Amino acid sequence: MVTKRSASGGSGRWVVGITGASGSIYGVRLIEELLAADAHVELVVTDAGWRVLKEEQGWNAARRQDALEAKFGAALAGGRLHYYPNADIGANIASGSYKAEGMVIAPCSMGTLASIAHGISDDLLTRAADVAMKEGRRLILVPRETPLHAIHLENMLTLSRMGVSIVPAMPAFYYGPQTLDDMVNFLVGKLLDVMGIDHQLYRRWGDEPNER
Repeated sequence: MVTKRSASGGSGRWVVGITGASGSIYGVRLIEELLAADAHVELVVTDAGWRVLKEEQGWNAARRQDALEAKFGAALAGGRLHYYPNADIGANIASGSYKAEGMVIAPCSMGTLASIAHGISDDLLTRAADVAMKEGRRLILVPRETPLHAIHLENMLTLSRMGVSIVPAMPAFYYGPQTLDDMVNFLVGKLLDVMGIDHQLYRRWGDEPNER
């Protein structure tokens, strides 16, 4: 469970992007945890991201608003989750004057990562990422690809040198994961660590294991 924090304590407003890389569950679980932490979420999903949500999560990609309401209806109704079509280049999150703590793209495809690394912002998601960098806000990318070739690695190095956090979707085993949820929670917990949001999603190194 997430330890709730007020906006002034670090949860605030976060932009979350979901692209067409495998691992859509990471983005969905991150949204759940941010909402539980009293954060506001600004969501943008690429067309390929919607396809992966359909294939991996069973979402109705043909009726996107219905799919979102089925999963996050209360947050949408309460104004704590806003969804923007990726073609809406004039959305709030495309402007640096719209305040946010930062942005997380989970998962992040290599195509999206390459566009961000080279300043190509031809849709809302890449524009929002560009805004995060130019405004000096936290930008966190979750690449999910294997194996990686030199261009992938060079693009990640370029972004890392600019202060972007690269958090690959790599599981750990020291804490004794028993289920797929355990492994997803570990990665989402690492994201929350980088975002500065308290949580209890996994056992940290040095903590005593729970008795089973």
